Amino acid sequence: MPEKETIQRARRDKRQGKSASTQAGEFVHEEIDHVRHGKHGARSTKQAIAIGLSKARRAGVKLPASKGSSASTKRQAQHDIAEGRTHHKKSAKRATATRSALKRETRASASHTALSRQAKSAARKRSAASRSAAARKAARTRARNH
Repeated sequence: MPEKETIQRARRDKRQGKSASTQAGEFVHEEIDHVRHGKHGARSTKQAIAIGLSKARRAGVKLPASKGSSASTKRQAQHDIAEGRTHHKKSAKRATATRSALKRETRASASHTALSRQAKSAARKRSAASRSAAARKAARTRARNH
């Protein structure tokens, strides 16, 4: 269950007209915080991000899976979005099992080094044109806001 503050931040982002990925970023940030503060661990940085995205979709953020995702990831994303529309009672037994499994995982997956490594590897997969366009858009945004 996401914290009330996280949901409020995501809703504020939506009101400001920000993208779904920006709204979902609030949930990913919360998840990284949970791992860092020892609430639970994660096998990898990717897993921590995936948990955050899943929480975002279930909280009502309209975020489809990316084009390059595997079939199972796309299916899971659709399921999470549908779950966000209709809430079902969570299985207490499954939730406990998941939490205890995550508690056994490492906390290093949310370190600055691990996050940096993940960001760099994700950027490497993108084309030079895509990265350049993103940088130009960021420069425009900075110029507009300052």
